[in-house]
Order: sequence, then C-alpha cells, then structure tokens
Amino acid sequence: MSQETVTAPAAEEKHLGLGASLAPADARAKTEGTFPYASDLWAEGLLWAAILRSPHPHARITSIDTSGAEQMPGVHAVVTHADVPGDAAHGRRIADRPVFASELVRHHGEPIAAVAADHPDTARMAAAAIVVEYEVLEPVTDPEQAFAAEPLHPDGNLIRHIPLQYGDAEATGEIVVEGLYRIGRQDPAPIGAEAGLAVPRPDGGVELYVASTDPHSDRDLAAACYGLEPDRVKVVVTGVPGATADREDPGFQLPLGLLALKTGCPVKLTATREESFLGHAHRHPTLLRYRHHADAEGRLVKVEAQILLDAGAYADASSESLAAAVAFACGPYVVPHAFIEGWAVRTNNPPSGHVRGEGALQVCAAYEAQMDKLAAKLGVDPAELRMRNVMATGDILPTGQTVTCPAPVAELLRAVRDFDLPPLPKDTPEEEWILPGGPEGAGEPGAVRRGVGYALGMVHMLGAEGADEVSTATVKVQDGVATVICAAVETGQGFSTLARQIVQETLGIEEVHVAAVDTDQPPAGAGCRSRHTWVSGGAVERAAKMVRTQLLQPLAHKFGMSTELLQIADGKITSYDGVLSTTVTEAMDGKELWATAQCRPHPTEPLDETGQGDAFVGLAFCAIRAVVDVDVELGSIRVVELAVAQDVGRVLNPAQLAARIEAGVTQGVGAALTENLRTPRGVVRHPDLTGYALPTALDAPDIQIVKLVEERDVVAPFGAKAASAVPVVTAPAAVAGAVRAATGRPVNRLPIRPQAAVVSGQ
Repeated sequence: MSQETVTAPAAEEKHLGLGASLAPADARAKTEGTFPYASDLWAEGLLWAAILRSPHPHARITSIDTSGAEQMPGVHAVVTHADVPGDAAHGRRIADRPVFASELVRHHGEPIAAVAADHPDTARMAAAAIVVEYEVLEPVTDPEQAFAAEPLHPDGNLIRHIPLQYGDAEATGEIVVEGLYRIGRQDPAPIGAEAGLAVPRPDGGVELYVASTDPHSDRDLAAACYGLEPDRVKVVVTGVPGATADREDPGFQLPLGLLALKTGCPVKLTATREESFLGHAHRHPTLLRYRHHADAEGRLVKVEAQILLDAGAYADASSESLAAAVAFACGPYVVPHAFIEGWAVRTNNPPSGHVRGEGALQVCAAYEAQMDKLAAKLGVDPAELRMRNVMATGDILPTGQTVTCPAPVAELLRAVRDFDLPPLPKDTPEEEWILPGGPEGAGEPGAVRRGVGYALGMVHMLGAEGADEVSTATVKVQDGVATVICAAVETGQGFSTLARQIVQETLGIEEVHVAAVDTDQPPAGAGCRSRHTWVSGGAVERAAKMVRTQLLQPLAHKFGMSTELLQIADGKITSYDGVLSTTVTEAMDGKELWATAQCRPHPTEPLDETGQGDAFVGLAFCAIRAVVDVDVELGSIRVVELAVAQDVGRVLNPAQLAARIEAGVTQGVGAALTENLRTPRGVVRHPDLTGYALPTALDAPDIQIVKLVEERDVVAPFGAKAASAVPVVTAPAAVAGAVRAATGRPVNRLPIRPQAAVVSGQ
C-alpha cells in the first residue's frame, strides 16, 4: 500500500497531540493476546449458558417442553418467554422483536429458550434436550412478495415508505438509461464472536459485561426486559474485538441477565461462529430499479428510482437505512429533478440492521452503474461524464437540504483520474503473472482483460432525522497525569487514542489515560457514523479547555495578563513575552483540576411525506478508481489497485486514518466480490468463516491513498469528517465499474458472480 499523503511522522514531526500518529495505548496487549475480552472473563461460582434457536425461518410454536433439560444433572435453570418479567419485545424505533419466540418463529436462528449449567457442554446438551413442537409455515423470503403476503407481525410487513419528490415530475432528458440491480446480504463478521458475563447484584439487579457499542441503550433495554429500574442494571463494556456494525445482538445479551437473576449465580456465554452468524444483524439485501435522464451533453436532468430493502424479520435500523438510501439515491451529483420511492419490508429472512455505510452502499452501486451506462451511450469517458455532474458546496440534495459542508467532489475525482495507472505485466514472463485466480490461477494469460472503473460515494455523519446527538465527558488532572471519563466505546475506530491526543494538545500533558466504560457514567451514545470523533471528541475538547482555563487563570492573574497570552506546549506554560515560563506540574501545585462538558451538534429534522427536510448534520465524500484483471473465460477477478481520494476535513492521526481507509476499502472489496450470506428459503447456509468468504490479506488489493482533502468543516469539532464508512460505500461500485469496462457485461448484482464476468466466444 502506498500512502504518500498519510505517512507516519518522521522523527522531527509532531509526536503528541492532534496531527500525530499516536499509537493506541492497548496496541501491545492486543498484539500479544493479553488484552481481556468478554470471552476471557471469569467469576466465582460461574455457570455456562447456551441458547436454543429455531431451525425454521417461519413456524408456529405449538408447545415447549423443558422438563428433559431441567432434570439433567448440572442444569441450574431454563428460561423461555414465560420467564421474561418485563417487556417481552424490544427494538430501535419499533418494539417488535421478542426476547424469546413465544407463538411464532420469524427467522432461522431466533432464540426459543436458554439454559444455565455448570459446564458449557452440559448447557449445550440441555438446550438440545428441550422439545419444541412446530407447525412449519411457508416463509416469506422475497421482499417483493411481502407487500401481498400475510402479515408476519401485528404491525404488518411494511416498516417504512418514503416517496421522495423533488422538482418537476414531467421533466425528461434526451438520453435515458435504465437498470435493475441487486445487492446481497453482507455480514459484519466481527473478529471475535459475541461473548458476555452476567453477574447478579445483592440489590436484586444485575451487571452485564459485554462488548456493547451503545451501553446506555442496552442497559435501558435490559432493564425493561427484566422488569427493573435502569439504575439496577449496569452494563460494563469489555474489550471490543472489532465492530463495523451493531456489535452485540440483544437476543444474546438479554438471556444472560435472565439466567443470572434466576440462578443467583454469574452466567457466561461464548457464542460459536455459527450462532454469531444467526444472531446479529446483516447488511440489508436490496433491490433497486433506476432510470436516469440526461441531456445530449451528459448532464443529469432527472433520476427516478425504486428502492426495496429487505429488513428481515424485525424492524431494527431499517427506517434509518431507508432514509439514507433514498436521500443519497442520486449520489454526489447535481440532479434538478428526482423522484425516489423507497420501502423497507419485513420478511422471514435473517434480521438486517446497522452495518457500516448502510443504505448508502446499496444505492452507490446502482447510481454508479447508471453513470457508466450513460457514459457508454454518449460515447464519453466515464470520469469525464462524472466531472460534468459533480456536486459542490452550496448545491442542494434531493431532500431539499443545502450542502453547507465542504464538498470537494471534483477535486477528489481529478485526483484519482490523474493518478498513474499501474503498469501492465507485458514485460513479465507469463509464468510469473498473478492471474485472477491467484498465483496458481487455472486460467490463461491470453484470456485476461484489464478494466478501469470509477465511483463517487457519500455518507452522512452522526444520527439523522431529528436524532438527539449528545455526549458528556469529564477530564481530570492530578500529579501531571490526565484522565478522560467518557462512555464512548472504543470499537476499533480509534476514539480512545483521539481522546488522549485532544488532552495532550489542549493541556500539554503527555500521560493521558482513558477510563473503562460503564453505565455509571453519563451517556455518550452509539459508536457509529463517526459519532464519537465529532460528539464525544467535542465533549472531551470542551472539558479539557475548561481545565486549561482553571490551570491558567491563577498565573494570568498573578502576572496581570489574559489567559489567551499564555500557551501550553510540551508540558510547559509560557507567556507571549517570555516573562513566564513554568511546567504544568509546577502550576498544578498538587491540586486536582477537573471539568465536565457536553457536546450537542445542531438539530436535524425528519423527512416529511415527500422526502424533504434537513435530515443530516454533515456529509463526507470519497472517490475511488479501481483497476481489475478479469479472466473472461473463467469469470475470475483480481483487483489490481484501488486509488482513493477522500474528503477527511482534517487529519487527526495520519497512521490511524490510513488504517481506517485501508480497512474500509477492503470491506468494500468483500461486498463487491465474495461476501454474500446465502439464505435459500430463509435458512442461513454455511454460517461459518469457511462458507462465508471474507477477503483475506492475500485478497486485499494494492491501495493507493492518492489525496486527502483537508478542508475543515467549521461546525465539526477539529473540522474532521467520517473516515471509515465512505470508502466501504464507494469501493464496491468502483470494482463493479472496472469489471464492466473489462468485460462489456452489465454487472448488475453484488457480489459479482463469476458468470457475470464471462464473455462468450472467448
């Protein structure tokens, strides 16, 4: 990987504070395998849990007999829906998901019962001994059929419908292209499967030790389920082994606490990889129909689209995902007229939910395919066609919202377009070629075609449509050491490192610790959409600045000057005229200083009945050029290079930013080529990392970060933008475009199947 613009700092460069490549404090422990995750936890008197899951995607439960399990030696408790003392259903906006299925099973793998025993094998055998009688029902697995199917839930099958209308419905263009596109089900595939520990408390409450990415929401959900007040449930966040989606499945967390409360003993559960695949939410499979109108010069006139999201059995984050899909259905292009209709429906497929770039990835693949079709029909270079239509600051989204943040889309596109293409292997002996099947690829070099594709992507940052985004942080300083207390979970996005850098920058203190997260702290919200960089980072900065004022005011008063005339750097406080020079430790004089602050971005509003409204706080953009080699006889594809230009606002940690972009691009390549959780008739096939093909280090392409545009967003703390999601969104569309260029085939489905890349007659 080449990353000329984001290299790690040289010896003379900044090594502390914002802009430095500060290493994560836990990097060594994680590398050596000594970092404690939930699967490593232990407690005296520990019991082990197992969950019985439905083998059917749709069935009526006629009876549940737990007597066989309860009578097994070593079994301490069995719980079903009858043992849920509080709210039996939960969900994000719609409480439609039961803790345990009671009358109906709505998806394969839905929890039916849970067991606690003195050994994990005993727990698994006891779960298998529970006898459940089912009346198997015909599953609804086609989202198009969900509209006319019998309701799968009392609320019906339609979760949300957004009919966006912008401009003149009668407008037409001289050139019209149409397309039908399908996006598969991508699994977030976290590095470590779910694990957790529940410990009963003397007051009748319970503590949950889990890798939650939104601990306060999880606490409130659990308290409602257990019939307890929130202050009697505590969520302690353990080490999070990676999260590119909602990290913990509530159907995994909630039974743990029920078992701990019933047995009075600590209860632990470590999911198998199969259980992980069955339990957590996936990316929404999506069906998209598009019609683009353009004038004779290739400038867009109107976009018409229909977007159908398969939510699976429960609503989860489908409403938010649909809003993003509809709002960004035209991409970062100027479109005078747009008519987008979007639906999210329930089916008997596995639940869909929040996965990095939800909604935006699916539509990016479709609108970029449409741009390629327009370019081909007009005989225009694909990059040039895009350049004629790109969005800029001051343009208007189809939702009617003005783009007020920096939108350097043209600059990003020029950067990847003008970057040198990788050389062809013409001077390399054929036996040394890296073929699209790998070094030992079965194809012939003569069947390999090279293609170049472009894509422009966009995502929103923070919550949308009126979400109350707020975070609270406390900064304490004593004896030359600073501590940050904030319930923002470190999910791998680098927040803990950023918090340390903020305090170093503001207070000049090198040693900064970030406290472990639990729900005794004020809430900070979910770890997604770069929320914590913006909202929690903003709260840390405000608290640190308040401490800075406390530190400097006595000195400023003593020397008769304003605090603005004092600066802190490298642990020293100096005045503008050099009269004052002292260390931070000396100025502290043994005192403890602390401050608590909140950060709350400007409010947004829900989309109205025509899809209009200022729904988003901020936007981030990315351009990617993909170069691929395709064996047009076998249909195998090798991604040779991905050139990336990204709108980052401000580089806060160069090395960390490069890693986030590289990881996002690689996840996008997986969505483009290999990742598709297959669910024939609603049953998950191959729920393991053998059957589900994640890209490995051998599959990762050469990633060239050719430009990072640092045009700061004035309303964002530090001016920084989202880093991880937008390359995930953009990469699949770029790869698909490159395969189209190499083969001349339409490529209207992701992941790209081999038969879609075969050219007949070769």
